[in-house]
Amino acid sequence: MMDSMSRKVTASQLSRDAFVYVRQSTMRQVAENQESTRRQYALRERATALGWTPEQIAVVDCDLGLSGAETDREGFKTLVAEVGMGRVGIVLGLEVSRLARNSTDWHRLLEICALTETLILDEDGLYNPTDYNDRLLLGLKGTMSEAELHMLRARLRGGLLAKARRGELRIGLPVGLVYDPLDRVVLHPDAQVRDTLHLFFRTFFRTGAACATVKYFSENNLPFPAPAKSNMTAQVVWGRLSLSRAVHILHNPRYAGAFVYGRRNSRKQPDGHYRTTRLPRDQWQVLLLDAHPRYITWEDYERIQEQLHSSALAYGLERRHGPPREGPALLQGLVLCGRCGARMSPRYHRRGGQLVPDYLCFARTLRYRDKPCQTIPGGGVDAAMGRLLVQTMTPMTLDLTLAVQAELEARLEQTDRLRGQQVERAEHEVDHARLRYMEVDPTNRLVAASLEADWNEKLRALQEIRDRVERERAADRSTFDETAKERIRALAENFPAVWNDPTVPHRERKRIMALLVTDVTLTKEDGQITIGVRFRGGTTTTLCIPVPLNAWRKRQTHPKALARLEELLAAHTDGQAASKLNEEGFTTGAGAPFDVAAVRWLQHRWGIKSYRDHLRAAGYLSATEMAAKLGIGMTQACQWRRSGRLLATPYNERGYHLFHPIEQQPPSIQARVSGLEAGSAD
Repeated sequence: MMDSMSRKVTASQLSRDAFVYVRQSTMRQVAENQESTRRQYALRERATALGWTPEQIAVVDCDLGLSGAETDREGFKTLVAEVGMGRVGIVLGLEVSRLARNSTDWHRLLEICALTETLILDEDGLYNPTDYNDRLLLGLKGTMSEAELHMLRARLRGGLLAKARRGELRIGLPVGLVYDPLDRVVLHPDAQVRDTLHLFFRTFFRTGAACATVKYFSENNLPFPAPAKSNMTAQVVWGRLSLSRAVHILHNPRYAGAFVYGRRNSRKQPDGHYRTTRLPRDQWQVLLLDAHPRYITWEDYERIQEQLHSSALAYGLERRHGPPREGPALLQGLVLCGRCGARMSPRYHRRGGQLVPDYLCFARTLRYRDKPCQTIPGGGVDAAMGRLLVQTMTPMTLDLTLAVQAELEARLEQTDRLRGQQVERAEHEVDHARLRYMEVDPTNRLVAASLEADWNEKLRALQEIRDRVERERAADRSTFDETAKERIRALAENFPAVWNDPTVPHRERKRIMALLVTDVTLTKEDGQITIGVRFRGGTTTTLCIPVPLNAWRKRQTHPKALARLEELLAAHTDGQAASKLNEEGFTTGAGAPFDVAAVRWLQHRWGIKSYRDHLRAAGYLSATEMAAKLGIGMTQACQWRRSGRLLATPYNERGYHLFHPIEQQPPSIQARVSGLEAGSAD
């Protein structure tokens, strides 16, 4: 056989090095299965027998303890690089699985060996990759090696799944749950750990948000437990509660008493790394409810997941509904833009010492850096929606709601039958345990004691199930009894007072709104805001409100006051016009009484003609003009006005006058002007 192998070796191959590849899959195999390691190192003797000198033989053993399916093997990379550069004449391995456990690495090595005419030797023989038969055999060996690895993994995973389906697989537990000496999951023996987790869940149910829960623990300096070293022990360390830990706890179904296995899926990426993704609940491999003691019920866990999902929708470009916050924006997370259909976000500004919301559409801004699609004042919209909600929450509306609840009662009857089946199953287990105890030999006390203990355990379980069923039935009856219905009707009658109570937090109003309304579409055009409301039952309605005036528009003087001022200034001074306006009950835009300054500002702002302008338009003359016509100085003209020789009218409160036209002056003045005009004509 050695002669047939020697015939495949050429002088060209003997002039190159021989590489012996040594690998064990795990470090445990390296420590315990040393015979395999010795056999791999002994391949150097095979290389010597084929004609290679000891100096030409290189041993690559830096991959000891690494699986053949790993792509990040430095020794294998070195081997492939040396073969590719034509420095290797033969590659020696104990078997194909030592070189690679995946077809990609194996066939890449075969391609390179064929290109460089490098031989491959394993325990069964010597192969030339350039020969079709040898290469076919090597390809089959690589495929079988990969299939063998798959079968090994399938067996191991099958055992894990079998134990997981029984709920007996010992896996890591979150803080607050530990294993007892019998490998049963129990609540943490430390009372402080248990009380902290109970407080954590109560706080989340009260606030409705993970951030608010973390904020509560931080503001009150409350420590939170974390696993000390491993999540398989009861040791904990105390520190601050972080948001990531809070969200991890809220997503973990073990706190609801459920055993879960296979919630994540890991896939190998082209770069050799693994990507882990969460699977939806219907794809979980194992889900066993009521598998161990719990901190919350499964219904509470599902409610938490819905709340977290709603909170997550508040982020991203869609800006969907998020958890109610402290701000006064009543429609937070419910508003849609009537133009582009995107979610609108609330923004606040202060007015009169209070926060006032506006609803802005930022979809185009986030995508294209354009201006916001719409900016709608939120005060009027919130007030209109509040009035609509008060009108909707009437006893008649709640009577319809109670009719729907009647159908829910029928569904609860089906649930009650399922509870009865649970009791029957528990009773059957009790009867079976009793029969086994009655049939045992009384002299075999050890077996009898064990069966008696099992019987007692089944009896306790039966009593617990009966008590739980009775509690749930009582809770269902209390939910739909007549007293509860009357309380709901009374709440409807008192709802307006509750809604308008200033002590009610904004968050509670938002929660009520979110329970009844699916979304609200806002459109602003032609001086009005159109509000399209879609209720949860599918009913729709439309409201229209005027666009609120801006601050400067609210301070504008009323048009009637402006028209009356224009009338008064035709015959009155500024001060007289202001007095007349005040007497008639007019005020400025700011609500103050009129004065001379306000009248003059309105004249400037709206271009209203003053009393002087009206007089000048009627032909009244200034002092300079009158003095020129009479051929006297301005001082003398003013003296004649004061003495009554000239007629003049004051046009303001500072004593300034305009002289009447010449035809309205006394005859002496008219004669003087006529004489002066005749003399100048001559």
